Amino acid sequence: MKLFSATLVLIALFFNFSATAQIKKDSVTINKNISFEKGKEYILGGITVTGLKKFSEETVKVFTGLRNGQVIKLPGDKLTSAIKKLYESKQFSNVDVYLAKLDGKSVYLQFDVLELPMLNNVNISGVKKSKAKELIKEAELKAGAMLTDNLIVTTRNYITKKYTDKGYLKIKVNLDVKKDTTDINTVNMNVFIDKGARIKIKEIVFTGNKKLTGKGLKKTMSNTKTKFIGRFWKASKYIEEDYQEDLENILDKYSRLGFRDARILSDKISWNDDNTININIDLEEGRQYRFADILFVGNKEYTDDQLKAVLRIDKGDVYNGAVLKERIKGDGTPTSEDISTLYQDNGFLFSQVDAIETRVKNDSITVEIRIREDEKARIRKVSVTGNDKTNDHVIFRELRVKPGDLFSRSAIIRSIREIGQLGFFDQNVTPDVIPDYQNKTADIDFTVVEKGGSQIELQGGYGGGSFIGTLGLSFNNFSIRNLLNKEAYKPLPMGDGQKLSLRLQTSRTFSTYSFSLTEPWLGGKKPQSLSFSIYSSKQYQFNYQTGDVDRNQNLGIIGASLGLGQRLKWPDDFFQLTQTISYQSFQLNNYGFRVGTNILNNGTLNNLSYSAAISRNSAGPSLIFPTYGSEFSLAVKATLPYSLFSDKDYANLEAQEKYKWLEYYKITAKGKWYTSFTDKLVLMTNAEMGYLGFYNSELGQNPFERYFVGGDGIAQFQLDGRETIGLRGYENSRLSSAEGGTIFNKFQMELRFSITDSPSASIYTLGFLEAGNSYDNFETFNPFELKRSAGVGVRIFMPAFGLLGIDFAHGFDPLPGLRDKSGWQTHFIIGRQF
Repeated sequence: MKLFSATLVLIALFFNFSATAQIKKDSVTINKNISFEKGKEYILGGITVTGLKKFSEETVKVFTGLRNGQVIKLPGDKLTSAIKKLYESKQFSNVDVYLAKLDGKSVYLQFDVLELPMLNNVNISGVKKSKAKELIKEAELKAGAMLTDNLIVTTRNYITKKYTDKGYLKIKVNLDVKKDTTDINTVNMNVFIDKGARIKIKEIVFTGNKKLTGKGLKKTMSNTKTKFIGRFWKASKYIEEDYQEDLENILDKYSRLGFRDARILSDKISWNDDNTININIDLEEGRQYRFADILFVGNKEYTDDQLKAVLRIDKGDVYNGAVLKERIKGDGTPTSEDISTLYQDNGFLFSQVDAIETRVKNDSITVEIRIREDEKARIRKVSVTGNDKTNDHVIFRELRVKPGDLFSRSAIIRSIREIGQLGFFDQNVTPDVIPDYQNKTADIDFTVVEKGGSQIELQGGYGGGSFIGTLGLSFNNFSIRNLLNKEAYKPLPMGDGQKLSLRLQTSRTFSTYSFSLTEPWLGGKKPQSLSFSIYSSKQYQFNYQTGDVDRNQNLGIIGASLGLGQRLKWPDDFFQLTQTISYQSFQLNNYGFRVGTNILNNGTLNNLSYSAAISRNSAGPSLIFPTYGSEFSLAVKATLPYSLFSDKDYANLEAQEKYKWLEYYKITAKGKWYTSFTDKLVLMTNAEMGYLGFYNSELGQNPFERYFVGGDGIAQFQLDGRETIGLRGYENSRLSSAEGGTIFNKFQMELRFSITDSPSASIYTLGFLEAGNSYDNFETFNPFELKRSAGVGVRIFMPAFGLLGIDFAHGFDPLPGLRDKSGWQTHFIIGRQF
């Protein structure tokens, strides 16, 4: 109605060569006869504004967009636009325009406006003060807002919906607006809320259902539940939008079982005397259909048998329209196996696959799958945007799509995964495919969001009778070639994908220094990695009775390793072979180190080993929160069997000579699987086991390289080759003997839910079941004698600090040598990334 009044004036100007201009001022009306020529261009001589209370005349002139001296027509688009702009400013409830004066070619206009009142104070009663403040903020009822009819309606509707969504179906909301006498053109608003009682659903009654039970149909209604004592995971409440979605879920359930004609005849809500409601749903199931013939039309690239193998639907199967669509168009997951994906993986970007029901006879449906293959498309251009720190070549070498290649959907998905595995970007990598149908090409642009590539660990604590300080620096996207380039220090040279780590940990009883460097693409041509590390540690004798530390009694460890990793092409390019040569020197200075039944006080032990690991990692797309794929590894680490080449009597040798060169072999196998239920809910299952063996029975087991099971799984400062295996619900390493186990196994199920995956922080919660154990030898090995636990936890990954987390776990079994079960344990996770 507001815009209509102004439009009437324009219409009057349009149909009359002369008009009566009415200027409203202080309730005085002045009439003048003014003649003008319709459609003629005039020069705007000036604008006056009446009806103002708080706004200045200059402000309104700015709102109109008109300026003195510009050419306008009467009527014309510029004048219409000026009126529209005033209404769109949401400051005025009414705008009238009058022709005030005509002087030759100059016209003078008058805008008569009615200002909207301004909101001053808002008071909400009927709810708690904290809730009232929240409602005022959410409904945007801030002081200074213009009070429009729309604001009143939307406020009432917002509050009503907010509470009906919580089950308050009888809520009443009243708004009272009164003039504020303390200021010009301002009002105060009082909102009265009567929530009433929360309404729950007592019964959901189905009629007309014969093939499906009412209990089964209720399960399909994921949002609408009946009340019963003990339900805490899903409240019983009626929300109209969710209820309508559940009705669609019922029909979808029938459709998946072949009842494609099923329909809901009626659904009604009835009220009970106890302030609850019943929902009555009347159904018509119809008959159950089955697939008759499935025919393929237009396929030249693939045979009918090849397409049927992908479709996986046979004649006589129950008709399932949803599954048929998924097998043709895909289910939306990266691993979808469907006909459209089959074509798009082989260059047919512009192909089209549709399923048409061609015949329905009795309970059988004939489906014709019509395929338009079109020509194959090639990739014209590949680009990456959003990488401000990471150099382009680091990303491009990981991409599986190159200019000139045939278009491949799976190659794009694999590229997303490879970018995510770098660890430099947010997991939400979005590729933009720009097709060119005329030239049968496509451009692909990958948009990335960078996150911090460096981490710092700076912490202090008290343990083992002394203060422990730790300083760790990890640069996960380092650039060695720019070390001498001053301009690259921002604050450090970054962007080439190399990993550089420095770590220092010290206390009264030990000190450890380590340095490592990894180049993931040695030479920049092939995915071959080179890693190098060097470390030094010194442990001092600690007297647990007196608390004294004797630095003259110590164990020094110096070690270095050199590794080469190579991505394999067979059986597929998810496989990788890693080979490492490492050396450690253990120097005992009156330290008192236990080796089996012997005590070594002085001497030097040497550990020269070779390890090879073959692994397959298809998990992705994110390193932090994988949602699909798996990780497998089989690793072997071994030394030379020195004793087998010697004629020494090892049974009677001194311990220092006996263990001068350590010998052993070690086999470790691990496997993880990721199964997603939604994009935020993922099940991780894990199994791992290891065995430490020896060559010579006279030497027996090696005192190093042992397995220590139990606790949070975070390795401490020890550099004796030990492996720390976490088993939450038990104290750290307490499931192994003091010397460590030579056999271990572990099984795990972990249900994870992602809360946020923003670049600044990735957060997910988890619930887990674990079982495992450690054994000293095969005589004590029993794969069914497992220590069990369960619990919940949370993980927070921040690029600057790595992974932080806490777990609350309950151990159901006792520690070795004890009778009482372990019970509840709290574990803190710091620094372990994945």
